Amino acid sequence: MPAKLSVNLNAVAMLRNRRELPWPSVTALGRIALENGAHGLTVHPRPDQRHIRFSDLPQLRALIDDEFPAAEFNIEGYPTEDFLELVSVNQPEQVTLVPDDPAQATSDHGWDFEGKGNSLRSVVQRLKRDGARVSLFCDPDASRASLEAAKATGADRVEFYTGPYGGTHDDPVRAAAELQKLETAGKIATELGLGINAGHDLTVENLPGLARALPQLLEVSIGHGLTADALEYGMAETVRRFIRACG
Repeated sequence: MPAKLSVNLNAVAMLRNRRELPWPSVTALGRIALENGAHGLTVHPRPDQRHIRFSDLPQLRALIDDEFPAAEFNIEGYPTEDFLELVSVNQPEQVTLVPDDPAQATSDHGWDFEGKGNSLRSVVQRLKRDGARVSLFCDPDASRASLEAAKATGADRVEFYTGPYGGTHDDPVRAAAELQKLETAGKIATELGLGINAGHDLTVENLPGLARALPQLLEVSIGHGLTADALEYGMAETVRRFIRACG
């Protein structure tokens, strides 16, 4: 089965936040994405609310519950107590934990599972008790030892950071090398019983290569490239194009 598409709405929210006005509407564009086949919506609420605001979360939760009950809400973030409280209140189907410093512009590396495994284990178990599936942000060249440590936390999935692959858009040789890393790590993750998600700098052009390297891929979370294409093609057609690119 092709990977499912979760539309990351952070870039939409960042555009909205340039003005003290309610447009573009994060909820309205989320609705268009779901109407056109997206499996879910992803947000990454950072402490400074520079894109997704905390007030967006209950609105998106209600959109899914009221209009698209088969869809999923995925909330990403670093597991501070404040973040975990947001998750508890808004009850996403999936929580993706990332090792971001609050000042980072965007996620750019995976967890040090061997160094942080014990602290992650308690957070993962807390989230699972609340009914969420838990995915952990993971480097694309993760070793077997690292992935074993990820598995030991009790997480359900890893999300491979595909930024290095996305950065090879003008270099086919480097792209092939990055895909090989992902393929190798993906096979280990699958052997260990971890589901695989992926996200960062994915486009209509590079998704087919990723799907070939990771045929077991369950979900892709895409924001920047999808939002950029939506300026040209509109959100509805863009979502359909990305779904086709997933295979």
